[in-house]
Amino acid sequence: MIEVNQFGEVIQIKMSREFEGKPLYWVAAYLVDGLLIDTGCKHAAEELVKFLEGQNLKFAVNTHYHEDHIGANYLLKQKFGIEIFAPRESIPLINQIPKLYPYQKMVWGYPEPTEVDCLPEKIETGRFHFDVVETPGHCNGHVALIEPEKGWCFSGDLFISEKPRVIRPEEDIAGITRSMKKLIALRTDRLILFTSMGDVVQDGRKALRTCIEYFQDLSRRAKQLEKKGLSVVAIRDEIFGRESSLAGLTDGQFSTENLVRAALRA
Repeated sequence: MIEVNQFGEVIQIKMSREFEGKPLYWVAAYLVDGLLIDTGCKHAAEELVKFLEGQNLKFAVNTHYHEDHIGANYLLKQKFGIEIFAPRESIPLINQIPKLYPYQKMVWGYPEPTEVDCLPEKIETGRFHFDVVETPGHCNGHVALIEPEKGWCFSGDLFISEKPRVIRPEEDIAGITRSMKKLIALRTDRLILFTSMGDVVQDGRKALRTCIEYFQDLSRRAKQLEKKGLSVVAIRDEIFGRESSLAGLTDGQFSTENLVRAALRA
């Protein structure tokens, strides 16, 4: 299923697999002046392609290689013959069958391997230009696209919420914090975050600062408790009360324990 929203000159396309008439998990792509930023999940790929007919689609960019951001790549190239660009580190991963956990297969589906081109430092459309900013932390090779005149920041999965309670085991909150600081320091009058979850955050700098402060405080508290001899699980329960229900649903891939471990590494 898809849901389309308009934010000025930006079209947001939210996609999800449908279950009993409801979305399992929204993921958002954005269409701006012929540029599609991310291509969503495989389960919604055909609906996305159908929507894009007549939308003057010119090319697409993947902010990173995860399956919920590249799911329609193959169909888009097949249907429209467009170029798709991705960060250099992501290219070989997009052009192979990913190793997915059962929950990933169920929620997003397997994307077909697709040949994509290396993302340049700048992207030009007819009316806008976008700076490509490296923002690792969520994964290696993650990028954000910035339209400095408008203050638009298409942030991929760098920012999910101001106070996340779960992350994947490979995520690096020290790297995420550095990337967020890089976005805050951009020379733009404002910073509007267009997130992969579908949230559009008008005061992006404030949201990023709040998240950075949250990570810093969490790291400080976790390390204090570790010095007292508490285990990771005990630290988790002391700070958050219990493990998130997402841990069981995702084979431990999205968990509060992962967040605590990342805070201790930071």
